[in-house]
Amino acid sequence: MDGARTPQTPPVLILLGPPGAGKGTQARMLEKEFGLVQLSTGDLLRAAVAAGSDAGQAAKAVMEAGGLVSDDIVLAILRDRLAAGDCAKGVILDGFPRTTAQAEALDEMLAEAGQRINAAILLEVDDVKMVVRIAGRFTCRACGEGYHDTFKAPKVADTCDCCGAQAMNRRADDNPKTVMSRLDAYHEQTAPLIAYYTDKGVLRRVDAMQEIAAIQGAIGALARTVVA
Repeated sequence: MDGARTPQTPPVLILLGPPGAGKGTQARMLEKEFGLVQLSTGDLLRAAVAAGSDAGQAAKAVMEAGGLVSDDIVLAILRDRLAAGDCAKGVILDGFPRTTAQAEALDEMLAEAGQRINAAILLEVDDVKMVVRIAGRFTCRACGEGYHDTFKAPKVADTCDCCGAQAMNRRADDNPKTVMSRLDAYHEQTAPLIAYYTDKGVLRRVDAMQEIAAIQGAIGALARTVVA
């Protein structure tokens, strides 16, 4: 099986990669360039709960009870979202699936609508360098501008280049130990998707240790092969 599709079938792309690989950034760029819609699990759940759909109400009940939303509920919410008019040009899935079981269930759901995964784009990174990349991140509390200890330090220490505020913020989980734990979890739970989508003939690889513009160019070139 390859990523071919009929002209009437909206393309479905997946971005794979560990935390900090840049999936969200690249998904937003794909949205802008190709008119695709980025669908992230968290955003989908929040929107469904706010809309009060049947699946959203089910998700709300689980979350309020402190539980994990089941794959069935997530897929029901995703099915509803894919039927919306703005998804007619295609979508980018960011953060789902995370396991082969979810991938299999997603394939079945898409098949019901005559769709399939057209490309699973893997953002490949170096674990050691990723620890440095993520653990060095911080942002301006006032305007949200992002910085990095090594790659993008503010011109004046602790002062935002954009708004001049002296209020920097570091996420508590952006430390070497936590980052390594997140990478380990990724390799254990999500990396098997690489083999899954390789077998399907739709896996595409991109070096995500490049500059953002270079990554964007590589992903864009891949996207053009399935987005017409």
